Amino acid sequence: MSKRMNVLVYSGNGSTVESVRHCLYTLRRLLAPHYAVIPVTGDMLIKEPWTASCAAVVFPGGADQGYCNTLNGEGNRRIRQFVERGGLYIGFCAGGYYGSKRCEFEVGNKLLEVVGDRELAFYPGTARGCAFPGFVYHSEKGARAPELKVNKTSLTVGTVPDVFKSYYNGGSVFVDAPKYREQGVEVLASYTEPLAVEAGEGAAAIVYCKVGQGAALLTGPHPEFVFLGKPADDWSLTKPRFAPSNIEPKPEVPGFSDVINALAGDEKHRMDFLKACLTKLGLTVSGEQNVPSLSHMHLSSSDPVDTAGIISSLGHLIEKDERGDEFLKDENDTFQILKPSVWKMSDLTKALPTESDSKEPADQSDGSSDRIVDYNTVLKRIIVHDDDHPQARSTPYFNHSAFYSNLHKYQSQTPGAVNFGAHLLYGEVVTSTNTLLEKNTRLLRVLPQGFTATATVQVAGRGRGSNVWVSPAGSLMFSTVIRHPMAQMQTAPVVFVQYLAAMAIVNGIKSYDGVLYRDMPIKLKWPNDIFALDPGKAKGNGGDRNENYTKIGGILVNSHYNSKEYIAVCGIGLNTSNAAPTTSLNQLTQLLPHKVAPFTLEKLLARILTVFDDLYARFLVTGFNEAMEQIYYRHWLHMDQIVTLEAEGGQRARIKGITRDYGLLIAEELGYEDRETGRRWTLQSDANSFDFFKGLVKRKI
Repeated sequence: MSKRMNVLVYSGNGSTVESVRHCLYTLRRLLAPHYAVIPVTGDMLIKEPWTASCAAVVFPGGADQGYCNTLNGEGNRRIRQFVERGGLYIGFCAGGYYGSKRCEFEVGNKLLEVVGDRELAFYPGTARGCAFPGFVYHSEKGARAPELKVNKTSLTVGTVPDVFKSYYNGGSVFVDAPKYREQGVEVLASYTEPLAVEAGEGAAAIVYCKVGQGAALLTGPHPEFVFLGKPADDWSLTKPRFAPSNIEPKPEVPGFSDVINALAGDEKHRMDFLKACLTKLGLTVSGEQNVPSLSHMHLSSSDPVDTAGIISSLGHLIEKDERGDEFLKDENDTFQILKPSVWKMSDLTKALPTESDSKEPADQSDGSSDRIVDYNTVLKRIIVHDDDHPQARSTPYFNHSAFYSNLHKYQSQTPGAVNFGAHLLYGEVVTSTNTLLEKNTRLLRVLPQGFTATATVQVAGRGRGSNVWVSPAGSLMFSTVIRHPMAQMQTAPVVFVQYLAAMAIVNGIKSYDGVLYRDMPIKLKWPNDIFALDPGKAKGNGGDRNENYTKIGGILVNSHYNSKEYIAVCGIGLNTSNAAPTTSLNQLTQLLPHKVAPFTLEKLLARILTVFDDLYARFLVTGFNEAMEQIYYRHWLHMDQIVTLEAEGGQRARIKGITRDYGLLIAEELGYEDRETGRRWTLQSDANSFDFFKGLVKRKI
């Protein structure tokens, strides 16, 4: 039912931090926004239902014995089955050894030798290394930039180089690879230099292996390692490096600067080759996406004079430096507060995009597009607007006047809506709206009810459990602060905030403009996802059926206890106009019986916030009563769905709803001929340990 939109990068036992970072960085550059590239642990691969929504599983560099120790048995069985049924496996360096039938590493070296069969066996022969001498764990002493010759007959799409240089440190050669052609093996690139081990026929550095309905890409070198600086002999000036902490110039590594310079000169050829490999696997490759730098953020209010009140409430948290600049240092981020009255001309210039910035007008002083950035360390700048709303020139991708105008209109139609959206923090490019609020508790504790942060692009968006929701431009992304009284926890438990948010999204979409959008095919997936009818699936598979729905949004709620109240941050991501990676609201309008205007982010945000505000106000009075329940069930995917309860030995049960006290899932046991036995379970979600569309609920509470 769901599109395969996740690319899972193993980051557990055996992997190295720098290799994982390079996998994430490079694959996100080449595959966004079509896929979400997500780090996962071994435990997740063994226990979670990841296969249905996964396009590829990636194993980075490291030590493959750690992979074996974690995944031998059940983990490898699931990975192998996933690939045989149409999934993809990508193994870089250690991941290449791991994906081969046999690993032979430094045979005869008592300190380093690793020899043995491997369970995945995508490559039916032996991965033997080190292909070149000098390898030392956790060191660059054996690093080099060998030349690879490309087999163009196997890579027919895109611009593919004849030869290119790739980073190498301890990888293998795939022994006798040409001999396995009849078993679905193709050599994509070969070493051109003499090797330190016996390679048999050929000198295969990178191979493609057809495995059942799926495929595997295995490499000895590291084509995914990108050059992150300009070549220079003077390391003290630019310090080009592969990761922030690992590869730095070291006197004990002679010639390493030559390796860096060689790689820098071949960056385009290497990326072209990697794109061709990903395309051969069947992945949709985008143009290279520069990692955007963070922009200034803009703080405003429905009534501009109220913005000063927020700044006043932050007064005791703000510190001044020797120049009089104001900063708020919090647990996760440091913010600089820029007030209009004290703006310097240089600050104003940075805050406003120029014509040359029109396509990517993010503030280039906050991070760089050619390197891996630790965004938590980047200063976040907030411009305070206490006399007017931000003008279009300073926020070209978000019209504040349109947002506040629609907010006022919807509030006048919705008596219970007075708080949500009245104060807004907007940034064109931010880390994550949820992180900015929820991870900075000093700031969070003083923010008013309904304070909302929104953005055009998130570079480090957060999702439930291990998931990352792809958040390119065209998605509505926002987080709202809800101060929930502790005194009402019995009658109005805070756990229902996620259900109220889901109801607000669906009802907000359907009431976007009177009744024009009421037939939008949008539904709720328990407990916190938004699904929409996929127009492509609907045309060829029976129209409006549950199995034709796909995810277009998600909800993440985090809460903190603070002096007689819970402070919840409710984060919402909703694909509004970008068709990748699944579908979008604007695509869905074609399914309506009449022509309607496309959704705009400003108006949709205003509508969802006012519906959310009204539902929450009613919830405080009535709790999750029958009327609320009926609103929720009206758009629910699961009523009367039959599932299997894994924790109950495979017992079949029928979903009957959720409990009104804590929102637990109600399941009635089924006996002979699926008749209800009278036995009932209540179940709780555990991250993503359930997959409704495969009829499976994994854990019982």
